[in-house]
Amino acid sequence: MKPPRMLRTWVSVIAIATAALARADGATWVQTPYQEQKVLFDFYFDEPDKINSALYWIRSHMNPLMDSPYDQAPEFMQTVVVIHGTEIVTVARKNYDRYKEAVNRMRYYADLGVKFKVCGLAMEDYSYTMSDFYDFIEVVPSAITELAHWQQQGYALITPIVMDKKYTIEQIR
Repeated sequence: MKPPRMLRTWVSVIAIATAALARADGATWVQTPYQEQKVLFDFYFDEPDKINSALYWIRSHMNPLMDSPYDQAPEFMQTVVVIHGTEIVTVARKNYDRYKEAVNRMRYYADLGVKFKVCGLAMEDYSYTMSDFYDFIEVVPSAITELAHWQQQGYALITPIVMDKKYTIEQIR
């Protein structure tokens, strides 16, 4: 004879609750088996200073791969950054004093093998010439065609979304 339907329902509820409580000790760390990656960052910001936050996305991509257990050498990582928004002013040498921190970080990443590419159309819009940029910058005909090119080469597209921070971590934690 089958137990009444209500009893079966309660047994199921208790079993699910017990399983949930058994996992109440906290999260589980998962060591994803990352392989070498090809990554394309699309920088297009409405405020030049947002490049500072976007550069942390590069760090967040590279650092875990350089650390154990992956131990990937940065010079073998394939990372491309395409710049075509207002942040183009950060790579104009005449603006170094204002964007020194961002420039120094980009130069550091460039030394690790990250390629920084500026849209030639944006360069013209801002009345810059190639000599206005740092030596680690490559100028390409168009950001959009450049993004398509690298995606066709198998690069994963990452478009950082940089928002204005309204709260500190302490305020919302």
